[in-house]
Amino acid sequence: MKTQATKLNWLSENLKELGSKGLLIQKRVIESPMGAKIKVNGKWVLNFCSNNYLGLANNPLLKKAAKKAIDKYGIGPTAVRTIAGTTKLHLKLEEELAKFKKTEAVITFQSGFMANLATIPALVGEGDIIFSDELNHASIIDACRLSKVEVVRYNHTDTKDLENKIKSKLPLNIPLKSKTLIVTDGVFSMDGDISPLPELVKLSEKYNAILMVDDAHGEGVLGKNGRGIVDHFNLHGKVDIEIGTMSKAIGVVGGYVAGEKVIIDWLRLRARPFLFSSAMTIPDVAACISAVKILQKSDKQVLKLWDNTKYFKEKIKGLGFDIGKSKTPIVPVMLGEVKLAQEFSKRLFENGIFAMAIGYPTVPEGSARIRVMMSAAHSKNDLDKALEVFSNVGKKLGVIS
Repeated sequence: MKTQATKLNWLSENLKELGSKGLLIQKRVIESPMGAKIKVNGKWVLNFCSNNYLGLANNPLLKKAAKKAIDKYGIGPTAVRTIAGTTKLHLKLEEELAKFKKTEAVITFQSGFMANLATIPALVGEGDIIFSDELNHASIIDACRLSKVEVVRYNHTDTKDLENKIKSKLPLNIPLKSKTLIVTDGVFSMDGDISPLPELVKLSEKYNAILMVDDAHGEGVLGKNGRGIVDHFNLHGKVDIEIGTMSKAIGVVGGYVAGEKVIIDWLRLRARPFLFSSAMTIPDVAACISAVKILQKSDKQVLKLWDNTKYFKEKIKGLGFDIGKSKTPIVPVMLGEVKLAQEFSKRLFENGIFAMAIGYPTVPEGSARIRVMMSAAHSKNDLDKALEVFSNVGKKLGVIS
């Protein structure tokens, strides 16, 4: 045991150092269904912390669909999709998602993270090149590493910088033997800003690059009925790959890739999480189908989400808070130092508001914040209560006057 302790001393030392900097993650335990109000560590609080954009996580129709599917198919397929893990429900979900996203085909995965890990290494390899926004999600970063490809990071949403870097690597009029991939988040999850997708489409066409967008925080939020960033900019057929998640606005879990049939056919043969990891569980698939059908039929919840977002942003900016450059229901209340953000979050919680502090390494050092997440489930009274508490805590901590 002494030898073991010696081998792991570096872990204890690093954890102690992180603790001194206020960087240890303190988990809070949810004891109720996800909604506008939830029970956390035994206390009922207003929820401004989850990605439940449309309030679907506890929707009766989704729960009914999951229960019905369990009665018919059981819980889990207990196999990968290519052996014995594909049920009629899996095919139905992919069919419904393709209709919703207006693409030729869809392939589903166990999570949005898995969808990125599956796609990038399957499409590019040694000798190819990836141009990636510097603030892309960790799943994109990890997928790029797995692909063993040269990765060139361009300044956040800066298409001029991107083109300059493309030119330095891919001169025009010279035949290319390698493949090129431009990859970006659609909505950036920490700042709430939106990718300049129309400009990226032009660059992908100019330099014959594959264009991939991770729309995890755009689905259910942007576009008609929440179809996402491609629909938002009316770029159907111009973006090669759309990565999606079903754990946020859709309210369940799972990921998918939407695009041309030839891309999806290739992923069915080469995407390792599809080939070597068990399929999505039965109740999750059934609930996802129900959620997609709800979005196809009505934009009521999407409109409510944006109404809440506009109201809250106007009011909190009026109080004097800095919310950065957000253009979406992600509202970062910028505080700077992580210990201040943690203290702010603690006092919010004490006053019935659940909104967590976000610090390094999730965001750069010195840019800690409270990330407030809007939902269609919130009432105006919920928003007013949150604003009142933010105002009181902000004044007591000297953030606003």
